[in-house]
Amino acid sequence: MNVISSIEQLETHYGEVSAPARVKVAKTITPYYARWITASPFCALASVGPEGLDCSPRGDRGTVVEIVDETRLAMPDRRGNNRIDTLRNIVRDPRVALMFLIPGSPTVMRVNGRAFITADPDVLEAYAMEGKPPRTVTFVDVDEVYFQCARAVNRAGLWSGAFPDLDALPTVGQMLEAASSEIDGKFYDEEWPKRAKESLW
Repeated sequence: MNVISSIEQLETHYGEVSAPARVKVAKTITPYYARWITASPFCALASVGPEGLDCSPRGDRGTVVEIVDETRLAMPDRRGNNRIDTLRNIVRDPRVALMFLIPGSPTVMRVNGRAFITADPDVLEAYAMEGKPPRTVTFVDVDEVYFQCARAVNRAGLWSGAFPDLDALPTVGQMLEAASSEIDGKFYDEEWPKRAKESLW
């Protein structure tokens, strides 16, 4: 196997970057890009820390982030499992990347930037949902924003409705019980829908 081990080899193999791929990158959130970002209820948030990389899902009702201004986003951190892997990373290394998905659309929006976290009560109250404030709010100062080529989503048929048979996959409870004798998988699966409904916010 021949391993590509230099940037020169890599660029030679792939060739020139197309004009659309070059010109789409903006340093601020343009009005058109803002409309796409605010339409997204879900994003993947990537961060980096001393232990390595982390990428976690983020979702919210309506829009997953609020646009503060053309250079800043706000992302409330709703209830979760308290692992706070992403937040630990941000405290030590502010670099983050976000990938926004909109159900039904093959267009993916991406943001690279630097983040910081606040638990200021006034800020938390401003982002309350159903009367419940988030645990923290992460602000992202944008370095660059652009849309991603739609080929990956189209190839995956992400919104086509041709989904895998979920009943053939192990449940979350089964996976947890296999990982630890502390967990009763059947009980976890039975209780999860009620627990999730009561703890979304």
